[in-house]
Amino acid sequence: MSRGAVQRRRDWRRGRWGEGLAAWWLRLKGYRILARDLRTPVGEIDIVARRGRVLALVEVKLRPRAAAALEAISPRQQQRIVRAAGAFLQRHRKLAELDLRFDTVVIVPGRWPRHLPDAWRPNAG
Repeated sequence: MSRGAVQRRRDWRRGRWGEGLAAWWLRLKGYRILARDLRTPVGEIDIVARRGRVLALVEVKLRPRAAAALEAISPRQQQRIVRAAGAFLQRHRKLAELDLRFDTVVIVPGRWPRHLPDAWRPNAG
């Protein structure tokens, strides 16, 4: 296996670990996890969670510093998440009645996960 392949595998495992930690943190806050690592033809969503009337589409970022994690969610990535949300809601029409929100969970080594509700909003245009 090449060095690049080993690094990609290591990064993938760390990402999955981070998503698991984020899901655990959200459960502690009263969310029910509906999906993890949701892949659609138009994009992916790390976690789909529900609490009451809120349907949270959560992007998880694991970085050495919180600022780096927040900067990692580019406008292009946001648009892919929005498209993936549309595809998900087409298949789960009952959930479309809920209040849709785009959240982020930031994971920095040595610190508790940080949940940022309504971290960003899709562009209106």
